[in-house]
Amino acid sequence: MPRDNMASLIQRVARQARITFRSPAGPAFGENLHRLQQLLDEVRAEDLHLAPRGPSAAAAAPGGGPPWAGVVPPVSYMHICETENFSMGVFLLRSGACIPLHDHPGMNGMLKVLYGTLRIACMDTLPAGAAAAPPPPAAGSGPCLRALFRSRQHYTPASPPCLLSPHTDNLHQIDAVDGPAAFLDILAPPYDPQHGRDCHYYRLLEGPPAGAEPPALPREVWLMETPQAADFWCGGEPYPGPRVCL
Repeated sequence: MPRDNMASLIQRVARQARITFRSPAGPAFGENLHRLQQLLDEVRAEDLHLAPRGPSAAAAAPGGGPPWAGVVPPVSYMHICETENFSMGVFLLRSGACIPLHDHPGMNGMLKVLYGTLRIACMDTLPAGAAAAPPPPAAGSGPCLRALFRSRQHYTPASPPCLLSPHTDNLHQIDAVDGPAAFLDILAPPYDPQHGRDCHYYRLLEGPPAGAEPPALPREVWLMETPQAADFWCGGEPYPGPRVCL
C-alpha cells in the first residue's frame, strides 16, 4: 500500500475500530475485527512520527540497573483518541521495563509492536471450582485464581498484532527485550472502574522447578492478586503523530 498519506492510515485504523467495537456482539463483528487487524498490521513507527529511542535508552546504569530506575517512568503512554467504545494510544517501554501481569475485564484488545522486541505472556482465567489442587503455600493471604498459561512469545514490528478477548489471553505481561520498545494499543471498551473495568495486577505462583527446562505451555497455574508494583508506573508523553478525528 502506498505510504504517502500517513494520516490516512492511522485515521482509518481509528474509524475501523469505531465500527468494529460499536457492536461487539453483532453478526459482523468477526469480519470487522479481521479488517481492523489487517489495518493495524500495516502501521509502522514512522506512520506515527516515532523513532526508536537511541542507545542511551538501552544502556545499563552504574551498578547494573536500568538507567531510568527511580528517575523517570519505566513506561510512558501517548494518548491518541478515546470514545466510549474504545481507546487508542502508544505505550513506550524503556530497556528492561515490564508491564506486570494484569487483566482487561470484559474487554477486547489489540497490540501492534512499532519498534523493539516484546515478550508477551498470555493467560486465561479458569472458572471457579476448576482447580485440581489447592494454591501453593507461597500464595499468602491475597485472593487467588486459577488460570491457563497459554503462551509466551516474542513480538517485533514484523509480527502480526497480539489479540485478546474477554475470555482468551485476557491477562498478559509485557516485557521489553534487549532494548526499548513501543507498541500501538487498542482497548475496547476502555478501562472504567465505575463500570467494573478496573485493572487488577497478579503474581504467578509456581512450585519448585521440576528440572532445568521451564514447564511446557499451555499449563494450569495459580495467580495471586497483588497491588500495583512499587517500581512500576506509567507517565505521559505528547503524541507526535497525525491527528485523529472521530
